[in-house]
Amino acid sequence: MEYSPKRIQKLLDENGFHLKKMFGQNFIVDENIIDAIVRKADIKDNTLVIEIGPGAGSLTNKLSSVAKHVLCYEIDHSLDCVLNTVLEDCSNVDIIYQDFLKSNVKEDIRKYSYQYLYVVANLPYYVTTPIIMKLIEDGILVDKIVVMVQKEVGNRFKAKPGTKDYSSLSIFLQYYFEIEKLMDVSKNVFLPKPNVDSIVVSFQRRKNKLEVKNESLFFQLVKDSFIQKRKTLRNNLKNYDLEKIEEVLKQYGYDLSVRAEALSIEIFVEIANALI
Repeated sequence: MEYSPKRIQKLLDENGFHLKKMFGQNFIVDENIIDAIVRKADIKDNTLVIEIGPGAGSLTNKLSSVAKHVLCYEIDHSLDCVLNTVLEDCSNVDIIYQDFLKSNVKEDIRKYSYQYLYVVANLPYYVTTPIIMKLIEDGILVDKIVVMVQKEVGNRFKAKPGTKDYSSLSIFLQYYFEIEKLMDVSKNVFLPKPNVDSIVVSFQRRKNKLEVKNESLFFQLVKDSFIQKRKTLRNNLKNYDLEKIEEVLKQYGYDLSVRAEALSIEIFVEIANALI
């Protein structure tokens, strides 16, 4: 299939489909970008790929050529005709017309035989974080996530200590995954064109998980440390044992006047463990 703004628009028109802003629909229309995403995802033969929001099926089509199975979740039932047309030769693709956030994914993937589980998608901007949080909180053991997201959001996901984008969300995600940017994507490769540029980000499940004695305490500590980002730990963590916290900080050359954004995830782990 030819991928271009004109070809995709023609396909949508022929099937009487109208883009819906409420679903954050921005379809990729550049074949080079689609090929690059699939190549960088490095999908192995025996892989089940979950795609969230296949849209007009451009990425889906390419995924089907390299994955064993592709399972798509599409919230917009009216894309049925478009996807049937684009994917008519893709026998290894299944589509569930349902809100991914309300789906029982563990149950849905049970019928498939696979060795690796990937998520590869162009995520709607407005639900990017909830989708990734669902994968974590539902205990869906994905080996890799490769997603195109709003640049600003992606920068927060992969942010390092000492940068303006570093936040409690950065630490939460990096507790589970090694995160890196794979490529920049211009807003000009979408139909319709969004207001912002995107990046493709890879989440690789950590092989050596950090040793946290109490995850609930760890996550709460991180959240409270960033509750007022411009304030020091002394101010944000008044309800904690500040003496124990300062003991850990001193080992790294810090004191309670430090802000949370300066501390690595490893230091937060050590502080949380010291508070047990």
